Amino acid sequence: MALTNRYKSAPGAGTLAALLLVLIFGSPWYADWARNNTDPDSAGGWFLRLLAWPAWRFDSSDSIQEIFAADLKAILVVVLTFVFLYLLPGSQLARARGTLSQLFAGWAAYVFAGALAALLTALIRTNPSLLGALQAAGDGAEYGLFTGWIVGIATLGGYRGRR
Repeated sequence: MALTNRYKSAPGAGTLAALLLVLIFGSPWYADWARNNTDPDSAGGWFLRLLAWPAWRFDSSDSIQEIFAADLKAILVVVLTFVFLYLLPGSQLARARGTLSQLFAGWAAYVFAGALAALLTALIRTNPSLLGALQAAGDGAEYGLFTGWIVGIATLGGYRGRR
């Protein structure tokens, strides 16, 4: 069973979960489905649309700069998840693998990764502004808050590794 494998690293498992979240739910096909088939005024519809937040795309009527920013945001969410999982001390300070500190460290890493990825990519969009960057960081943190528990669960039971 993947969650109880003693050879699984917490940063690796969390990064894999983040990659799958971004690849599956950030895909153009899922984003179009969520936009066309869900009710934004219901809790389920809101959550299904939220899952598509780091949407990547390769074909759009937007400018190349906007497409690059969206794709970079999706990549940065995954990369920064690994960085924060590696740097956050919760999983390495836990006395036993599988404790709640690993869950919260994985969850927090995804919140930070979403916020920072959105903040950085908002600055390279067309007509960037400080207000737009702060609002984008808030959207990224909201995404991480409501979906980061998946990454947190994936990190449970993983070893931190040696330095």
